[in-house]
Amino acid sequence: MTINQTSENNTVSLALTGRLDTVTAPQLEAALEPALKEAQELRLDFSGLEYISSAGLRVLLKAQKLMSTRGGMKISGVNEVIMEVFEITGFTDILTIE
Repeated sequence: MTINQTSENNTVSLALTGRLDTVTAPQLEAALEPALKEAQELRLDFSGLEYISSAGLRVLLKAQKLMSTRGGMKISGVNEVIMEVFEITGFTDILTIE
């Protein structure tokens, strides 16, 4: 998985490419740790993401819980496969998906 990070004002944006699974979830968690300390808003671009596993969902849930006390977290570019995972797991009720 590749993560491209940009910061502007108090918004941190991460664009993910590849697979978010058991192997790569720690990589996202490590990228999010410093970002979550500075960000008022977190934006995740999933347009290049092909797959997400339960390990990836756990990282998203953790980030969502923290960002809900600030400006929020938004996810964009979600493909049909990942949207189906979000719907089946109930994450569409938890996450802000654009």
